[in-house]
Amino acid sequence: MTMEKQAGSADNQVEKLMTGTQAVAQAVRLADVDVTSAYPIRPYDGVMQAVAKLIADGDLDAEYIVAEGEHSQFEICKHASAVGSRVFVGSSGVGWMYAMESNAVTPSLRLPVVAMIGNRALDDPGAFGVEHNDALCVRDLGWQLNWVENAQECFDATLMAYRVGEDPRVSFPIGIGVDGAFITHSQTIIKIPDQELVDEFLPPYDLGNRLLHPDNPISIAPQANEDWVMEIRKQTDDAAHRVKDVIWEAHNDFKRIFGRGGDNPFFEEYMTEDADYVLFGMGSLALPTKVMVRRLRDRGEKVGFVRLKWFRPFPDEELTEILTRFKAIGVVDRDYSYGSPGQGGVVFNDLRAALYNAEVRPKIINFIGGLGGRELTPEMMDDMADTTRRAAAGEDVPMVRWIGVRE
Repeated sequence: MTMEKQAGSADNQVEKLMTGTQAVAQAVRLADVDVTSAYPIRPYDGVMQAVAKLIADGDLDAEYIVAEGEHSQFEICKHASAVGSRVFVGSSGVGWMYAMESNAVTPSLRLPVVAMIGNRALDDPGAFGVEHNDALCVRDLGWQLNWVENAQECFDATLMAYRVGEDPRVSFPIGIGVDGAFITHSQTIIKIPDQELVDEFLPPYDLGNRLLHPDNPISIAPQANEDWVMEIRKQTDDAAHRVKDVIWEAHNDFKRIFGRGGDNPFFEEYMTEDADYVLFGMGSLALPTKVMVRRLRDRGEKVGFVRLKWFRPFPDEELTEILTRFKAIGVVDRDYSYGSPGQGGVVFNDLRAALYNAEVRPKIINFIGGLGGRELTPEMMDDMADTTRRAAAGEDVPMVRWIGVRE
């Protein structure tokens, strides 16, 4: 292999202006997906339209099944995965919830379904804007979850999802969190590699001896009752322990082949080298936070940002290694967890648990904001940064605050 190819040169990749959902569809094309099932719900529906066009134009040879609802959508893809088809599916908000029965059993069956979740607020009240609670509802079931920053990461994360999820050491479904409107419908220029590069990164889908086929008589979804449930759960837990190593391998290959991906697959550090305090969050939060960090840096503030990429598996050891050097961390949640410890958000409480055994524990505070797609304005970002700065200085500040709520 030439060094040019290893770097993912411009000769092997083309630039196109695309939305986040269109970028996912391009990754589906290059992954050569066999089966997809669709049912419209905003803001995910752009990807099913883009995939349909690829099939109609002859650019993708796949079975496109229009379901009567999200439950059937996910059941179709779950069963297609069991018989050896590479699948793609997606939904948003209450549509994702309607498929919950299927979503609950798919990781237990160890089927590597890849789903795009166009994050939106759960009803009621209805809203098409982003919240993360829809995807987070499966966080304890075995779904591996990551959140993207822009359309380029939509493309990259989709290829990564197939590589990681289909690895026989893992064999878990993966949900790609794509913030509604801010990423699903926003256009940016992305780099799309050629088929040869993708084929080098992504091997064919192979379930091996777990393929459901008449020539391979096996049981799928047996009623084990109390006899074998513990053992099955422990096998799933063993696989969950292997996911991080597989992600690292895939990340290193991705960076070598395509020339991007950053230094760490689990999180991104932004201007943290000499930071006293940082904000922490995931998804489209990155853009306004990075703008805020640059603005405050110009004023002499020692502030940085850490963006979480993979929420499951949660990179507890990796985050402990880097976050304990800061005096305070302001976690920004685009979700809620009513009745949780401290009445805080989901990411906040997971991070607190991750740092519990650290020898040095920074002050961790929580901001819940941007729910329903509300903009996180520069004033809100400055407010959160200032509160985190005061926490770093030892001032007594609220542990949890809701940001931008009308009086």
